[in-house]
Amino acid sequence: MIPSVIATTAADGTPNVSYLSHVVKVDDAHVAISNQFFAKTAANVRANRSATLLLVCPRTGDQYSLDLSWEKLLDDGPIFDRMDRALRAAIAQTGMARIMRLKAVDIFRVNEIHAVPSALLRNEIPAVTEGPSMRTLAEMTARSAEATSAEDLFDKLMRDACVLTGCANSLVLVHEPERSVLVTAASRGYTEPAAGAEVAIGEMLIGEAAAGRTTLKFNDLSRLCRMGHAASGGAPAVDDERTISLPQLSGAMSQIAVPMSTRGELLGVLFLESERRLAFDDEAAASLEALVRQASSTLTLVESRSSRESGVEARTVATKASGRTLSITVYRFDDSVFIDGRYVIKGVAGRLLVHLIECALAEGRNTFTNREIRLSFELRLPEFKDNLETRLLLLARRLEDQAFPIRLLRHRRGVMALQIDGNPVIRYAD
Repeated sequence: MIPSVIATTAADGTPNVSYLSHVVKVDDAHVAISNQFFAKTAANVRANRSATLLLVCPRTGDQYSLDLSWEKLLDDGPIFDRMDRALRAAIAQTGMARIMRLKAVDIFRVNEIHAVPSALLRNEIPAVTEGPSMRTLAEMTARSAEATSAEDLFDKLMRDACVLTGCANSLVLVHEPERSVLVTAASRGYTEPAAGAEVAIGEMLIGEAAAGRTTLKFNDLSRLCRMGHAASGGAPAVDDERTISLPQLSGAMSQIAVPMSTRGELLGVLFLESERRLAFDDEAAASLEALVRQASSTLTLVESRSSRESGVEARTVATKASGRTLSITVYRFDDSVFIDGRYVIKGVAGRLLVHLIECALAEGRNTFTNREIRLSFELRLPEFKDNLETRLLLLARRLEDQAFPIRLLRHRRGVMALQIDGNPVIRYAD
């Protein structure tokens, strides 16, 4: 939140002071410092390994002076990757990604720490919110373990995560490996619909957390927002008709992204944001990670159970509540689907929607089992771990959010029902 300051001296004793974007605790005896615009400081610590670092606690205003000794430079490895991802996530919001590139990380030994008391009165310092008890966390993970569907799981996960952190806004994004993107499947606390909004792997905070399989957080977005506005000149983003924007919390100050994974396989990301600064401390992050680990295991079990359910196919007539024609356009290059000129969805979810509509037209029915959907060659689903349950949930919520004349509903366990208000006519385009 508050930039740190490092002071060094050249071989002839000439002092130099530089501001730092990132200082990270490595262990009880070392800190890592980001090396971006660091030419003079880097030269000084090679000639004279001593340095002094000034840190400011954003919650209390207390200052700490650290006596350092330079030990080594890293340009790869876990520490470098961690700081690189955090920095890239931050600068992606400023429009300066090509300028503020992390060149290396300097590792310093901390020889001594001198506390400088804050001038603030203690009764003016914001109170630290007490974290959840182990009993509370255990109850939440137990609820997650009992979820019977992806929809049930995501709703419980978002609700409990918001209770843990005291915030009201959260998203669950699921991984679509075919296109290397994360797609929003569920949201909480936002006024605008979110289903179908995408973030590329490696893009901004959510995408960087997913790429590195590591939790990333911002605890003061005000500086980044000011830098981003200055860099972009305040120009609005260009909209793409096939792009659904992520919902945004106006005045958000803190954000955290926690990847969902099992045995190294990325399943998705839990994202939260708050209007409060310092909303996500290390204890909150650890609690969220415990909650997400259980949710990831449950999601894997839900998908596995879904793949074994065959259901009983009910051949009912596809609903046509009105005589109007529904113009459905499908673009082959990205499987994007438009209904009456309105963008719906793309990728695997788009293929799913078109497949179900075509089956309804050809066979005069509106119910489909998970098993038959999986066995459909036209859908080109992955042979293993197709995440069909989450893809169907994403499609159903997108259709409902935008009040399209086509709906996808859970008929019963292992069976989905398609409701069509009109007569669909499908046209393919390149």
